[in-house]
Amino acid sequence: MSHLYSRRTLLQQVAAAAGTLAAPAVLVPRMSFAAAATGDARLVLVLLRGALDGLAAAPPVGDPHYTSARGEMALSPADGIIPLDDLFALHPALSFMGAQWQQRQLALLHAVATPYRERSHFDAQDVLESGHARPHAAQSGWLNRALGGLPRAADMPLPRQPGVALASGVPLVMRGPSEVASWAPSRLRQVTDDTLERLADLYAGDALLSRRLADAAAAQALAGEGAMDGAGGRAGGLAQLAQAASTAAGFLLRADGPRVAVLETTGWDTHANQGQTQGVLATRLAALDAGLRTLHDELGTAWQHTAVLVVTEFGRTVAFNGTRGTDHGTGSAAFLLGGAVRGQVVSDWPGLSPGALHEQRDLAPTLDLRDIQAALLHQHLGIEEGFITREVFPGHAVRRGLPDLVSG
Repeated sequence: MSHLYSRRTLLQQVAAAAGTLAAPAVLVPRMSFAAAATGDARLVLVLLRGALDGLAAAPPVGDPHYTSARGEMALSPADGIIPLDDLFALHPALSFMGAQWQQRQLALLHAVATPYRERSHFDAQDVLESGHARPHAAQSGWLNRALGGLPRAADMPLPRQPGVALASGVPLVMRGPSEVASWAPSRLRQVTDDTLERLADLYAGDALLSRRLADAAAAQALAGEGAMDGAGGRAGGLAQLAQAASTAAGFLLRADGPRVAVLETTGWDTHANQGQTQGVLATRLAALDAGLRTLHDELGTAWQHTAVLVVTEFGRTVAFNGTRGTDHGTGSAAFLLGGAVRGQVVSDWPGLSPGALHEQRDLAPTLDLRDIQAALLHQHLGIEEGFITREVFPGHAVRRGLPDLVSG
């Protein structure tokens, strides 16, 4: 497993705390931007809105300051955590992710963040999705702009809608010049075939409305008839992520369908009663894990060509507050998984000693999410490096020296 160790190494912290532990193995990272993509490559971006507590999802149990920093809410092997290496583990609710780790199809990215350093969800999500360094710098999203750089091949033309958003509305990350499809679970009763035929006749003379109706009908067909609640509406709440994942797989499996999908889930703002192995956060982690498992199962053999990136707008405080929750923080964890992914840990771990914390309260970020995203776009989707630095993340000098994120 690869760590990007700087002078703030775990070895220094452990030596200061214990003085006798042996140094962990450190692999020299390969240069990024090395792998080539195939036309079968698929990318799924999962947005966790509300700020995931990365120290709970992927606890650094090997950090000598972890237990004292988290207090009674610290996780331990007795809690059923899933070990990754000598430093990191997964929350016990993430069993599917743990299985992916065993298959070397999960990469943990820790102490990551966008360039944003304030604590507004709205502004932080704008930065996360726009790909710019400050809020409200663009009306388009980095992933939509990236679609314009997908390689064209004579024997495999790009679909008219190379991306799809499975959300209540098209999120900023997928807005922009490239045309994308969208789908959201509806609580309305199904439209009858007769009604659809009448609408088709009504819109027949309008090319734009006809095409929009056809796109909506195709999306609804892909969603299928399942997941209906007793009132005839689609199941809501946490179950929607699994349904959206299943629908995303339907889009991505089509030969002429999108190559990129965006899913989102809310409720990660755990200010109070966050819980440990049980509680609000554990429930949401289990739902996320189940949604990812659904995506894996529904994609079948296409999973081997898929990469799934799970990100959040910022992290949460290291210490718990008086209501047994965590407040808005800075550094967090991200996850990359899929059959196309090279299993590893990527982290320039800053440590949790009091002097290492950002503003004396947060995990200090040491890796810019844009560097991860840029490497993934190039290595997995085959987008040219120049296009990425010019169009996708303008004004950002993409970091070199990251390990390869996808299998060769």
